[in-house]
Amino acid sequence: MENFNEYHLDPEQFPFLQSFQEHWQEIRDEFTSFLKNASDEELDFTYDVLGPKSATIKTKGKKKYSAFGILFQGILIEKYIQLHQIKYPDYNSNDAAAKALALREKYFPNLTKAIAKVNSVEDNIVRNVYFGTFHPGLDIKLHVNYNPHMNRGYLGLIVPQGDVAMKICHDKLYWHEGKFMILDHSYPHCPHNYTNYDRTVLIVDFFKPDWSREKAIQFETEQVSQRMQDNPHSLGVFGQSDRAKQEDFIKYGLAHQLEWDKALG
Repeated sequence: MENFNEYHLDPEQFPFLQSFQEHWQEIRDEFTSFLKNASDEELDFTYDVLGPKSATIKTKGKKKYSAFGILFQGILIEKYIQLHQIKYPDYNSNDAAAKALALREKYFPNLTKAIAKVNSVEDNIVRNVYFGTFHPGLDIKLHVNYNPHMNRGYLGLIVPQGDVAMKICHDKLYWHEGKFMILDHSYPHCPHNYTNYDRTVLIVDFFKPDWSREKAIQFETEQVSQRMQDNPHSLGVFGQSDRAKQEDFIKYGLAHQLEWDKALG
């Protein structure tokens, strides 16, 4: 029996997530099929354009995290690119949106259907949906994701045995294939992957049910506007407020991480 608290939440509280969990193998197969069959050009485009980028969350050593997705702030990726007129070194917004649409329809039809099913019934409660891969050796510095209006669900797709875990506050939590881990990421946390294999989950961010929808949308709109000004390639997922406070490093026994900045500059 797992112990749940204010930052590690019982997935059964959120029955709408079952639409994803019931089809987790199909979603996993779409991800692995994409990696196997996509051309080098498609792969480069996907990780350059469809992946939320953070300018504040740091990893120790070389980058060992990759992500890409199809829904951001409740909007499908191709529409999100056009809405914000995001600029890229090698694509204009319209070309990027067209390529994103083609990739989504080609490789992720089942995931798209699962999102549509939930949001049509639950008044667009799901906000972000993207794949996140921890590569071997990943060690992310303590941080927060200041999203007080949302919870973050991790649906395990490919989870190797061994020490691949999320440290949040004083807990160390593990992912499991086919199951959700639900966290309130406003609490300090730092994940790692000390195995020799990739770990991939489907990240599903959703509005907290105890927030009124009007209040949540207003907060999200203001937050995303600022994040997109600061870093349009964050896709509104990450921002300047993601930094943990110095006292958090000491409180959670991670004071040594304060030395990382000297080597990460």
